[in-house]
Amino acid sequence: MFYLGSTAKRADREQPPDWSAYYSQQANRVQDERLKTFYCAGVVDPTTPLSEVPFVAVDFETTGFDPQRDGIVSIGLVPFDLKRIHCAGAKHWIVRPRTPLDKDSVVIHGITHSDIQSAPDLMRVLEYLLKALEGRIVVVHHRGIERPFLNAALEKRLREGIIFPVVDTMELEARVHRAKPLSLWQKLRGVEPESIRLVDSRSRYNLPYYHQHHALTDALATAELLMAQVAYRFSPQTPISELWK
Repeated sequence: MFYLGSTAKRADREQPPDWSAYYSQQANRVQDERLKTFYCAGVVDPTTPLSEVPFVAVDFETTGFDPQRDGIVSIGLVPFDLKRIHCAGAKHWIVRPRTPLDKDSVVIHGITHSDIQSAPDLMRVLEYLLKALEGRIVVVHHRGIERPFLNAALEKRLREGIIFPVVDTMELEARVHRAKPLSLWQKLRGVEPESIRLVDSRSRYNLPYYHQHHALTDALATAELLMAQVAYRFSPQTPISELWK
């Protein structure tokens, strides 16, 4: 679940890299024209206030939790900014993974063998997916899924991966609710850490309940959660560098 490619591992362990320089470097290095176009579009300056950042919330449903063994079965994305959610630009794809569906994952996301039988491979929608991400900051709820899964999928198909900055709404909740570990007394009393799951995080901001584990719905839920987090805990003038990884 927490596997990342070597580049992504460094990005998550260390301070965020100079994303502009990284994009320029990758634009000259990658061979695939779709990836080249993606990197050539560039990335917002780290000092850009959140009110001026174009975002896209992304969610994947997968066959399991290991990017090296498992595959993507559905993709949902919703473009937005702090003023509005751009529903007209929302996209949802079911794609055929190169690994068998796991019965446990079917129970979770409800996508069955018959659903993927006529679904395209990820490569058939890659150009559209990258165009939707192009120039935007990706927002996810737990960066251990979407970024490493897409990176691994492209490395297997193109022999070239992809890394980009993300804002992780789960990590933003952890900054508050997991910043201080439980005391021994709290543990003895059976106190549980505050949940930072998507549905529980949304409830703290009085956001409505949505049915879980549908990629498009979860992407929308993540977009709304970030908007609420900024409204309650940050400022529209907060630079994007304080949130992205």
